Amino acid sequence: MSIKRLVARAGVVTAAAGVATLLGTGLASAHVTAKVLGETAAKGGYTKITFRVPNEEENAGTVKLEVRFPAEFPISGARTKPVAGWTAQITKVTLDKPVMINNAEVKEAVGSVTWTAQGTRINPGEFQEFELSVGPLPTNTDELVMPAIQTYDNGVVAAWDEPAKEGEEPEHPAPAIELVAAGEDQHGGGADAAEPESMGGDFEIAPVSSTDNAARWLGGAGLVVGTLGVGFGVGATMRARRTATVKQGDQS
Repeated sequence: MSIKRLVARAGVVTAAAGVATLLGTGLASAHVTAKVLGETAAKGGYTKITFRVPNEEENAGTVKLEVRFPAEFPISGARTKPVAGWTAQITKVTLDKPVMINNAEVKEAVGSVTWTAQGTRINPGEFQEFELSVGPLPTNTDELVMPAIQTYDNGVVAAWDEPAKEGEEPEHPAPAIELVAAGEDQHGGGADAAEPESMGGDFEIAPVSSTDNAARWLGGAGLVVGTLGVGFGVGATMRARRTATVKQGDQS
């Protein structure tokens, strides 16, 4: 067999392996996920969680999503963002033992949040996002795992409830977000932070950063330099006119 044929066959095998890897990655990643977009979730603070729900069935649509919250890391408050064609229901549970959250005794916590389609499903090849504002976040864990149950209109139920294991991804991973220590992110808020507008509190006013101050100083300096340049230009023009007038007088 010639070297050219060997190289060609090797290229075909490599390409096939690459396609298989891509397909495998796509299938493995097509599950319900939870993300905190644009910020980090600070312990004891409030945040917005976005659940992304892809439709994996070829001949059915997603009509319900149920997200469950762990009782061992209770969250007392949650609000949903309206999604056209869907209804949302927050179910609270009574804790076996009251806990202290932000210096207040809490006896109830969010048990689950369920979104149900009302004539609008997630079709094959599509996905939908559901947003949830929650808090205060637990302070005694670095990760919040929220198992999700996805229901299709053909009766298929997909349970995304397996916690991640170090070094490997489970077949049906549960949605989860990372929690950071309070104060590590100015958007997340600490234990004493006011409830954000999405949870019924006041609007948060972003502080002016050093970058903004520097930009304003440079802008002011540029304006001053520009003004001086205009002044020098006007002065030079006037001196030139005076010189020309004097020379004309001498000639006459």
